[in-house]
Amino acid sequence: GLPCSFSMLLRQVAQVDGLKRLRFTTSHPKDLSDELISCFAELDNLCPQFHLPVQSGSDAVLRRMNRKYTITDYRLKVEKLLNARPDLALTTDIIVGFPGETDNDFQKTLDLLEDIRFHGSFSFKYSDRPGIKASHLDGKIEEHVKGERLQIFQKRQDGISLERNKEYIGKTLLILVESADYNKLAGRTATNHIVHAERSPSQVIQPGEFVKALITSAGNHSLKADLLP
Repeated sequence: GLPCSFSMLLRQVAQVDGLKRLRFTTSHPKDLSDELISCFAELDNLCPQFHLPVQSGSDAVLRRMNRKYTITDYRLKVEKLLNARPDLALTTDIIVGFPGETDNDFQKTLDLLEDIRFHGSFSFKYSDRPGIKASHLDGKIEEHVKGERLQIFQKRQDGISLERNKEYIGKTLLILVESADYNKLAGRTATNHIVHAERSPSQVIQPGEFVKALITSAGNHSLKADLLP
């Protein structure tokens, strides 16, 4: 058959009758094409949420990681994504303490966090693993330094995540229910935020259903809401 790019596949899947939400998890920044970015602008059922791992805010560290892109490249991808979908919730991955990472390199990661203001991130300390090239690099970072850097980054991220989540307070959002107990339920927004809400035991709501909810409060990692008729 004819070759099919991932963006072409997304466009075909988006046409499935009755498909309200389409989501794909992540892309390596070097593989994120303009064609794929345009899907966020043109496909109404493609969720406005994307995970774009950056790993570090320092070009020097990215070179040592062999990531094959620069921070300028990454920022341009983010700019294009937000131009295509201004309400996009962007998350990322961060590794601190990669061999050779200086205090200045780490500061560049913090600067990137403050500039882009990721909705969330998965952050880790670097550790050697058998069979990976990085385990043979010089400039290993002491464990306590890696721990301090991770703590600093995660504290900054938690603050930004809370501020980002508070932006949803007062908004009415469509929630895809994932669990429904006797008097409460939990689900996800199109931006993949977890929402908790109380419900009357007389309300028959099943996982897999969509409900409207008014966001009333926000935490670092989830939202609370009141269900609407």
